[in-house]
This record gives sequence, structure tokens and C-alpha cells, in this order.
Amino acid sequence: MITSKKAENVRDVIRYLQKFKNAVVVIYLDDKTIGSTLFSSHIRDIALLHQAGLKVVLIPGARSRIDEVLNGAGIEWNFHENVCVTDSDAMPLIKMAAFDVSNTVMTSLAANSITAVIGNWVRSRGKGVINGFDYGTAGEIDKLDVEEINTVLNAGIIPIFPCIGWNSSGHPYNISSILLAEQIAVTLKADKLFFVMQQCEINEKKYTIPESFPISEFGQVSAMTLEQVSEFIKANNAVDDGIKNLLSTAQKACSSGVTRVHIVDGMIDGVLPCEIFSGLGSGTMVYTGNYGKIRQMTLTDIPAVLRIMKPFVQTGMLLPRSEILLTQNLQDYIVYEFDGGIHACAALHLYPDGQAEIAAVAVDENYSHMGIGPQLIDFLIKKAKDESASSIFIMTTQAADWFENLGFEADDIETLPSERRASWSQERNSKLYRFKKK
Repeated sequence: MITSKKAENVRDVIRYLQKFKNAVVVIYLDDKTIGSTLFSSHIRDIALLHQAGLKVVLIPGARSRIDEVLNGAGIEWNFHENVCVTDSDAMPLIKMAAFDVSNTVMTSLAANSITAVIGNWVRSRGKGVINGFDYGTAGEIDKLDVEEINTVLNAGIIPIFPCIGWNSSGHPYNISSILLAEQIAVTLKADKLFFVMQQCEINEKKYTIPESFPISEFGQVSAMTLEQVSEFIKANNAVDDGIKNLLSTAQKACSSGVTRVHIVDGMIDGVLPCEIFSGLGSGTMVYTGNYGKIRQMTLTDIPAVLRIMKPFVQTGMLLPRSEILLTQNLQDYIVYEFDGGIHACAALHLYPDGQAEIAAVAVDENYSHMGIGPQLIDFLIKKAKDESASSIFIMTTQAADWFENLGFEADDIETLPSERRASWSQERNSKLYRFKKK
């Protein structure tokens, strides 16, 4: 049976396909994900993304394979500041291990009828000696051969980047796959950068989560702005498990022009298409402040707004509203839009005595973990103040706790504007709350 929710999910996919066709998507796959039983499933999803018209770039992590090869050869190595440090004798083996992993990815793509190529598009230099420490064969990225990379992408081929760079004399260096992914995404002006990793969940069980952060029903931090990344890192200063470095890398990528960075769990099947094509993502998204926008509702938004309201009307949380009523009060309503879709709405009604009512607050349940509701309330509070409202109130039957957390306090029904008091009914018995925060 086709439900309105299923239909809207399909519409979301169509909108995303229209928006992201020819978009550049950079995907880092960590070594544990590549070695897992879900690897073939992830490759199949990557093939589908490519076939849907997205320009996919892959960076496979090779740490486990490098460790295995060096240990097998009896070569000593260590990590310093999360950088693999060896002498020059190890470099041929590191290069072999990195290309082994890249070849595994390329072979798996070929099994899905996708053409890929492993290239030497990275110019690098030695990291050198920093604060007296010699980093040996470790390198840093100088530049990328953007013209050649774009030639590959425009030919419908997936480029694969091993964690090796070369200097102008052809000398190879071992470089960080994570930093390489970030630099590729920035240089190619990617729409999305994915870190597909294991044990990368950012949740309230593992970390201290600041109160202002939106958290999913499973305790997961679903999204962070660049400012919130800094706030999270500060709150978890004592934690040392790599997630802070990863978030800093994501923050840097977004600050340099990448629209969104997604940190997702490689042990979840289908995590890539779900994160791209729906609101059902399971990871953490880092994004710039202009990810979504609040704007005035238009006539063409009304069907989507009625769809969003419908489940809340069915549970009695909202009063039913018709298309005619919304059209008549068009100027009162705002919507939250991103990726071409409407996923939340609210209204501000002004009364002759100077009071203002915030009403019809509804957020698509697939996006309820994003903290959109409080943004709508903040927007309308500011709008009411700009209109010199003497007081701001809401009426609710089931969301009193939520509004209390946003600064509203219970008040007497008799203080309502006369027009609103006349429409209040004992049968529905809505409770009145007024905004009290300065």
C-alpha cells in the first residue's frame, strides 16, 4: 500500500537526484570497513551512486594492510601524532600495501560493472623534522593534479587514491588517507565528503554532549554546525580516541567550501544511499550554517505543509487546517527548506491587543533529530519582537515539556486575546504557555 510517507520518501529521492546529479562525492573507506563482511554491499551502493550520475571519488584506508606487511618483514615502525613513522627501507612495502588495498577496491567495482582507475595525482613533500622529531617517510600534500582528476571524472570513471604521494623527482611519501580525503574534497569543491568508518558513533554514551545539541531517539548526535564542533571538542577535551581529530578535519573541510561532511558507521548496511537520499541517515553530519533555511511559505508549499501536519493532526497535537485556511493566512506561515524539500512549518498569528501566538509547529519525523523545531521557535520569537508584540504565547495539548524547555511558562486561559479565547474549547482543553525568557 502506498502511503503519503512512502510517496514523500520517493519524492525526496527524485529531488536529491535532481540536485546532486554530477555532484562530486568524496568517500573515505577505512581499512576495517574494507575488511568487513559489508564491504561488497558498500561497493554495490557506491556503484549505484555512480550510475545515478554522481561523480564519486574513493580514498581507501590502508593502515591494517601496511601494519601487516611491515610486521611480516620485521621492519620497526611507530606512530607519532597519529602519523606512521618509518625509515626509507619501509617505503617500497608501504607503497605495495597501499596499492594492494586500492586494487581490492578497484576489483570489487569491476565486479559491479564500474570502471575505476588508480592514479598518481598527488604531489607531496616530506614532512621533515618538526620540534626535533624526524618523520622519515611521512609526507604532506603539496597539490593535486585537478585537471587530470576532472578528466577521469568526466569520462565516467571512478578515481581511486592510494595513500601515497610523490615529489617532483618521483620520490614517494606515505600520507594520511583522512587528510588526503579532506584535501581532495576541498580542491574539487565537493558537495559531500564521507568518512565511512567503524566505531565512529558520536553519542551520549561515549561523549559529553552539550545541552544545545540535537540528539536522536537513539542518543546519537545527528548533526553539528561548525561552531558546535568546536563546542563538542572543548567539552570532550580529555577524550583521546581520534574522533576529535576527525571532527576537526570535517570542520576544516566545511570551512574551506565543502558543503557537508558525513561521519557514518561502516557496519550499517546501506548507510551511504540513506545518508544521501533521505532523512534516515544514521551518522553525524557536519555542515555550514546555510545548510537549511527558514523562509516565508508560498502557495506551492501548501501541499507539503499539509502532509507534514497530517500525523500531528491525527494524534491530536495540532488542529486540522485546510488548504483554504492556509491560503487565507499565507503571510503568517514559515517553512524550513533544504535540498529542495519542505520538512517543517510554523506560524505566527498577531492579535489586535498586541499579543502574538506561535502555532502549527510541525517537523517531518524523519528530520526531527536535526533541531529544526527550536530554530523555528527562535525565528518566530524574533519576528514577534520585531512586530513589537506585547506577549508571545502558544497553545498545546501534548508538548508542554518541550515548550517549557524553550522558555515558556504556564498561564491562565483568561489572559488570551478575546478572539483566541472565543475559539478555545473545554473539550480540547489546550493549555496556555507564555514566553518568559528575555
